[in-house]
Amino acid sequence: MSVDKLTCQELIELVTEYLEGALPPTDRARFERHLEGCVDCNHYLDQMKRTIRLTGRLTEASLAPQAKNELLKIFRDWKKR
Repeated sequence: MSVDKLTCQELIELVTEYLEGALPPTDRARFERHLEGCVDCNHYLDQMKRTIRLTGRLTEASLAPQAKNELLKIFRDWKKR
């Protein structure tokens, strides 16, 4: 990756690696510099963190049987589409 400014699109593409701590130091610095001046990307990052936190609480037992069956059907049929 180059040393120039990170675009919003690039940040979106790198957010998972950032949250997992997998970005090389140079890219992490570019990512964080971009966040210093971009309100929208800060909102996006916060939304991703919230999503991870909330979905991490879901368990198979917490799903209603009907919801579980619907999800399984969707996943089974996914490749058929």
